[in-house]
Amino acid sequence: MDLNADLGEGFGRWTLTEDEALLTCVTSANVACGFHAGDASVMRRVCDTAAARGVRIGAQVSYRDLAGFGRRAMDVPSAELTAEIAYQIGALRVFAEAAGSTVSYVKPHGALYNRTVRDDEQAAAVIEGVLLAGGRPAVLGLPGSRLLDRAEAAGLTAVEEAFADRAYTPQGTLVPRGEEGAVLHDADEVVRRSVGMAVERAVTAADGSRIRVGARSLCVHGDTPGAAALARRVRTALEDAGVSVRAFA
Repeated sequence: MDLNADLGEGFGRWTLTEDEALLTCVTSANVACGFHAGDASVMRRVCDTAAARGVRIGAQVSYRDLAGFGRRAMDVPSAELTAEIAYQIGALRVFAEAAGSTVSYVKPHGALYNRTVRDDEQAAAVIEGVLLAGGRPAVLGLPGSRLLDRAEAAGLTAVEEAFADRAYTPQGTLVPRGEEGAVLHDADEVVRRSVGMAVERAVTAADGSRIRVGARSLCVHGDTPGAAALARRVRTALEDAGVSVRAFA
């Protein structure tokens, strides 16, 4: 099982994610590319550290929404979105390659991630952006999403992921962040769910039902308070359960 986290979510003197600490325990780093967070200095620093520690680098692409942290719904024309996805990947690739690594995969962030679960047009625009940027990286997304369907149709590697610290609907999608209980804060529960998703391939949804979760990667949100300590606990618990924790890309 791969363990990924959102990193580089800072801007200038402002820092949100515990990049240094998280890069000691995750196997893949979803690096903010400047549209919801991150800037050139932040991207370079995270890529340098990730490359030095053998952590795979992924482009976490977003709607252009710094003020809303990429979590506000937006309607972006397909051609514009395609160009902006390619732009973000290209910017990160400069720093990844300078560090001796590359952009191994692409993962949408926030509102764009959720939109591409069901919106075929926006999903297609994202994949067109990935292809435009070149390099044929893998695409990380929610199982059953239009995004992964489009990635597979384009001949890209589609990687299903699960979320350690988010609540699920009975349909297997994420409970919207605006609803109570959408984000899980009990570390013990997060660890238990993580092991269950890796070993049993199942999780308890918000209504109490058990749903199947097939995933090759597990996400711990980097902006959650205490994220680094939580990620270390999750990794230790996975390894104690006999799960090999390694990058998918």
